[in-house]
Amino acid sequence: MNKVLNHLEEWLIAFMMGAATIVIFVSVVHRYASGIPWPALQDWLLTINLSWAQELCIYMFIWMAKFGAAYGVRTGIHVGVDVLVNQLQPKMRARFIIFGLLSGALFTGIIGTLGAKFVWEIAHTDQVSPDMELPIWIAFLAIPLGSCLMCFRFLQVSWSFWRTGELPHHDHGYVEGIEPVRDEDIIPYALRDNLHPDEPKKGDAK
Repeated sequence: MNKVLNHLEEWLIAFMMGAATIVIFVSVVHRYASGIPWPALQDWLLTINLSWAQELCIYMFIWMAKFGAAYGVRTGIHVGVDVLVNQLQPKMRARFIIFGLLSGALFTGIIGTLGAKFVWEIAHTDQVSPDMELPIWIAFLAIPLGSCLMCFRFLQVSWSFWRTGELPHHDHGYVEGIEPVRDEDIIPYALRDNLHPDEPKKGDAK
């Protein structure tokens, strides 16, 4: 179940990022192409209404940011100031780390609860978005869903740290699908036999 949630989280972030990029690109090209006096083509372009593109991209970036924050907690890519914490004794350091993780879980849990209450109340109104006329509660649904997922990730990391004493660490040099090369596999002075110079023959210039 956890693997399914991980993949769903990653797919949602990737889809939102790719879709927003495509929508913005099409919108910009349409805007500039509509100003070029091309016979017939300009009239056709002007009939296409893309005024909703900016609003859609804003909502997608909000969803992407909320779920991306939860992904950051799971993978350990959030920026943190831990210089003083790492100077403490191991037991005291562990207590500070657990306290920080549980504080994050408490904060995001509160935001998720209040966000769910807000979405529930606004869902019983007729409010819609200005351009897309989308029920506004759908856009705001990113707040409780993303915050609750982030709360779950904080609790997940806390439990993992309590059991193993290790925090998730993100290696910026790692590329998925490429196996890392071990040091013992590198032989810098190994040469194939056919790379050795030939013995000098008689008559060769010295």
